[in-house]
Amino acid sequence: MRRGIVAFSALALVGAGLTACGRSPFEQREPWRTEAEEACLSRKLVQPSAYMSRSSAIDGPGACGISYPFKVSAFAGGEVALTSKVTLGCPVIPKIDAWLAEVVQPAASLYFGMPVSDIRAGSYSCRPRNNRRGAKLSEHSFGNALDVMSFKLASGREVTVLKGWRGASDEQEFLREVLVGACRHFNTVLGPGADMFHYDHFHLDLARHDPRGLRRVCKPILKFTPRINDVGQAIQSPRLPAPQPYEPDPIDVEEDADPFAVSAARPAGRTPPSNPYASRPAAPVYAAPASSLPAVPQRPPSTAAAITPAAPATAYRPGYNPMPPRSPGPASARGPSAPVVLQPQLWSEQEIY
Repeated sequence: MRRGIVAFSALALVGAGLTACGRSPFEQREPWRTEAEEACLSRKLVQPSAYMSRSSAIDGPGACGISYPFKVSAFAGGEVALTSKVTLGCPVIPKIDAWLAEVVQPAASLYFGMPVSDIRAGSYSCRPRNNRRGAKLSEHSFGNALDVMSFKLASGREVTVLKGWRGASDEQEFLREVLVGACRHFNTVLGPGADMFHYDHFHLDLARHDPRGLRRVCKPILKFTPRINDVGQAIQSPRLPAPQPYEPDPIDVEEDADPFAVSAARPAGRTPPSNPYASRPAAPVYAAPASSLPAVPQRPPSTAAAITPAAPATAYRPGYNPMPPRSPGPASARGPSAPVVLQPQLWSEQEIY
């Protein structure tokens, strides 16, 4: 009896430990994973070479493992080296090669004028997703995913996801180009902004999010127009150029509301608008001869006018307005409004992530 209790306790402790690490002893590896590996091998999508060699099967712990693993030291026919070897299953390797050949290298040539020579990446690791206790197993647990932390150019310049995502403009454009392009090759693509766990690397995998493996997850959703097409060729970007500060033409300002205005700011060669009334003839003035006019009798001055002195004339003072102030009234009664000068409109390009 005591032996049974001890054995059961030991198994319970082992199970609890595995569960705490996210590895349930009862979790089984999905059959489609081995089937996909065998199909990849039968189609000879991956061939052993100096930079890619077969390794012994990895079985466990738990559901972790790779039936036919490969040790990889370089991708794309040896053109893109790895800073350290990675362990991957057969299906994901040709996807990585295609992404490097059709997206990464054309983007590097477009934005930097040179190819990528190395990448820093991570691969197989038996662990839960995002290393969170109790979460489902990560695709890294099956050699079905690759994490990319940086790209090294032929000149030796290194473009890291951590610093380049918000770094120099060419690095930002390049990293967004390769991330968006990865969504055409992988079932899951995660990068900075997808969540708190992918701020410093790109996660690429071939997980099945539905029974047929047709659904894809690509995060974050970027307002970015790629410049590399589906066959790896640079295309003319449909993006508009950055807006330039608007400077109104001097002829557009309100000074020309007066057709006779003359300004030194008027560009040479511009003539003021013609006076619409200049060619109109003056109205004739008709006057009768003085001899034909009847005589008008003169009225004698009245006594009151002779006694009452005339009111003194109001002296003119600068700024004096003898007319009483008028009420504002409607706009149509107030006459033309004060001139309005157009101010330059300054534009700023919104940062697009």
